[in-house]
Amino acid sequence: MGIASLVLGIVSLILAFVPCCGIVSVIPAIIGLILGIVEVVKKKKAGEPKGKGIAGIVLGVVAIIVTIVWFLVFGVAAMDSYNDSMSYSSSYYY
Repeated sequence: MGIASLVLGIVSLILAFVPCCGIVSVIPAIIGLILGIVEVVKKKKAGEPKGKGIAGIVLGVVAIIVTIVWFLVFGVAAMDSYNDSMSYSSSYYY
């Protein structure tokens, strides 16, 4: 599960940086985050090293944060563009 968490974290982080399909990265990030948490809990009980699980958790969280930031940036840009177009269109007709 640690390797799966790590791979899903890497894939979701790469997808998070792609502007138009970044929202898709939330799904593998959440799955990788869950797998990483399960891995860390199991390894903690067994007293084994838990590095891959921790790396998967970190990558999943970073991918979710990057996706949220991209979503906010594009949302603000869209609202700004919409407000500009509405002010131009109303002043054009009057």
